Amino acid sequence: MTNDYPNNSIANVTYSSTDSLLHSPMLMQSKDTALLIIDVQERLIQAVDDQKQIVWNIRRLIDAANVLCIEIASTEQYPQRLGDTIEIIAERIVHKPCPKMSFSCVGCAEILQQFRDSGIRKILLCGIEAHVCVLQTALDLISNDYQVFVAVDAIGSRRRIDYEFALRRMESVGVTLTTTESVMFEWCHRADRVEFKTISNLAKESLSE
Repeated sequence: MTNDYPNNSIANVTYSSTDSLLHSPMLMQSKDTALLIIDVQERLIQAVDDQKQIVWNIRRLIDAANVLCIEIASTEQYPQRLGDTIEIIAERIVHKPCPKMSFSCVGCAEILQQFRDSGIRKILLCGIEAHVCVLQTALDLISNDYQVFVAVDAIGSRRRIDYEFALRRMESVGVTLTTTESVMFEWCHRADRVEFKTISNLAKESLSE
């Protein structure tokens, strides 16, 4: 069999330590990403399917975002009637939630201005309800040229069918579906970061803890 490559040039190709591939623009990074927490309020969360898992995952996302310097914003739907953000979430957020009457969070102009001022074009959504406020926010953000991600284990609805079809509709228009653990490691990016131990411990947690 003859050698098709003179001097075996392709087989002997090597790459120096300075050669590197580009970081994918489809991945979230701390400098261009924000976490938006939607309407995790007392009267709303009580009726949501898998509420304990949702709250647990939102709390882990907030803890990861805080340690990795990911910008955080939150909203409350008609708080005079539906109550405040639950304590375990509220105590971890620096900025006060934006009250709203519109289901979509794009009605909170101060949040979008905050994102624009920080150069943020990627937004991770979590909260409730999946088929109402999360869905409408996702579609509006896509229409405003944001890259939208949704942590599927950190959102929910009262009924499973509403949750499932909300995910299908969001994915059909370009929303990226992901999970809490995947997000935390994506934000961290490297295992040699000082914050990695905290992220690893968050990933190792169990719901029963």
